Amino acid sequence: MSIQRIDHVEFHVVNADEAARELAGTFGFQEGPHPGAAPLPAGRSAVLLRQGGIRLLFTSADDPADPVAGFVRRHGDGVAAIGLSCDDAAACYASAVAAGADPLSAPVAHQEDGRRVVSAAIRGFGDVELRFVQRDPAPADEGPEGLLVELDHLAVCVPSGELARTVKFLEQTLGLRQIFTEYIAVGSQGMDSIVVQSPSGGVTLTLIEPDTSRDPGQIDGFLEQHRGVGVQHLAFRTDDIALSVQTLEGRGVRFLSTPERYYDQLRERLGDSVIPLETLRRLNILVDRDHGGQLFQIFTRSVHPRRTFFLEVIERRGALTFGSANIKALYEAVERTDASHA
Repeated sequence: MSIQRIDHVEFHVVNADEAARELAGTFGFQEGPHPGAAPLPAGRSAVLLRQGGIRLLFTSADDPADPVAGFVRRHGDGVAAIGLSCDDAAACYASAVAAGADPLSAPVAHQEDGRRVVSAAIRGFGDVELRFVQRDPAPADEGPEGLLVELDHLAVCVPSGELARTVKFLEQTLGLRQIFTEYIAVGSQGMDSIVVQSPSGGVTLTLIEPDTSRDPGQIDGFLEQHRGVGVQHLAFRTDDIALSVQTLEGRGVRFLSTPERYYDQLRERLGDSVIPLETLRRLNILVDRDHGGQLFQIFTRSVHPRRTFFLEVIERRGALTFGSANIKALYEAVERTDASHA
């Protein structure tokens, strides 16, 4: 298994042009060449956005019978496919199917952006497809430069009782391995989390399952509104989170706020931060650490009609995994936001 990084993420949406235009205007993505040489089915539209090493594909369909439209009816706008870059798409596909994955599309070659691409797909979790993508080398593979450089990770919510099974599936079919586990308690609700990653470090999935022995909470709400397992958020990595947050706020992006007491206790909990404490406080940026260093995170307020999807911006200063405090701070912030809308 030779999975290297996240090649692309495809969203199925009500209107591809509108969804892409909104993200391009706020997060600075630029439209790229249409993926694939084959024409789209009648009534279907697609827009590709690029920035740094991030590719986001938005697809919509006018025909109610189109599977894209069916996905949107069930889940609302959301992530429908995750593309995984690899050296040999056919070999990865064969290995995954041999390990028990349901095949969706056998390996096929096409021309994309002036070079040969081979892709194949298996059924992932819920209605999310997993694609193996093999691209011939190109002189400049990265998209336009901007604030964001790479997709750091995706967070996936699974129903109670399915976390261990989903992790095992990803280990067996994709060769991912566990790098972090955590139980998170927020008030009277609780959730289990396991992070899995490719040996290359380029593909990271955070899987979250609600604790049904406690009160229903945000993960239960996601699963109900999304109607099953799905991607809760994408995390964009940046090399300068303070600059990114200031710039994005200037473009209209709204982030979750953090209470003052979080920063009052920060130095005692973590020691000195490589980004000044007052900068973190002013911009509502969270900081945590692991054995390798520090990481800085901030999360957008959800603008999804079902409140089932949001975005994250993250900067890593040596940290390779995740700390133990920021996820709890995230869900506490969401609780405050939901309470203010009640």
